[in-house]
Amino acid sequence: MKQITIIGCGVVGAAIAYELSLSPEFRVTVIDQAAAGQGATAAALGVAMAVISHKVKGRNWRLRQASLCRYPSLITELETLTGHTIQRNTQGILSLCFDAEDLPRWRSLQAIRQRQGYSLEIWEPGQVSDRCPHLNVDRVAAAIYSPQDFQINPSELTQALVAGAKANGVKFHFGQPVVGFDRADAAPEDSRFCGAVHTSTQSLTTDAIVISAGLGTLPLTQTLHQPVAVGPVLGQALRIHSQAPLGNPDFQPVVNGNDLHLVPLGSGDYWVGATVEFPPETSLDAALAMPPEAGRLEAVLAGAIAYCPALA
Repeated sequence: MKQITIIGCGVVGAAIAYELSLSPEFRVTVIDQAAAGQGATAAALGVAMAVISHKVKGRNWRLRQASLCRYPSLITELETLTGHTIQRNTQGILSLCFDAEDLPRWRSLQAIRQRQGYSLEIWEPGQVSDRCPHLNVDRVAAAIYSPQDFQINPSELTQALVAGAKANGVKFHFGQPVVGFDRADAAPEDSRFCGAVHTSTQSLTTDAIVISAGLGTLPLTQTLHQPVAVGPVLGQALRIHSQAPLGNPDFQPVVNGNDLHLVPLGSGDYWVGATVEFPPETSLDAALAMPPEAGRLEAVLAGAIAYCPALA
């Protein structure tokens, strides 16, 4: 049985731990310097864009397609195993198109997805108004509806993955930063193979290491003399409560307009957010030091109000 050590327990690390726990050939341990899902996972909107993505081939599409196929069974497994209910929105994604010149590209994608066995619908503005009366279609040329894409709460998913992995025998060590590594005894001097992971409180022998530490990746990989630079792409988001659901309460898809997401959470709650701040190209240190800009949050909200005035 191989010992696998995973460093980092956001949604990625937790998912790896759970999937490996399904195989009897692995014994899995997860280490995180904090609690589960406290980094980027806690800030993510969880919008899963596969069919509606313009990625149609290569590794990027294969990963999206594999995730699209896996999620329904994964959620069922986790809720049955753990008793956790995972918030998700399976009413699809509606992307507003404001430029008619983009429609040929969308129609091409629609044809490709149809050949791949997926559905994309292109709606006229009147259909958008009928299905989503809370949206302003004055500047909308069309809308692309993807019924098979979805949204899932990353934090709730992470907690369910951790609980499921624990039930399958995975060991978790939270609040323990990794401070060093040892090469495997039989490995050559320049080998990438490690035989032990050292935390602030213990040492763990291992056959393989998976690093899923987000912005903590660089210092860890520098310790291994195999530096991997992982920088931030900052986003702005806020949670809004409405006294009643916006538009049709029986049809609440995720809406995307100009890369600004409106994510229904149920009970009149919505996330509004977008990735709006890209790191400077000067250096990774400058990117890591980049502070959030409050003014950009106002721009995100204004952009969302432009296509959904009820948010004002």
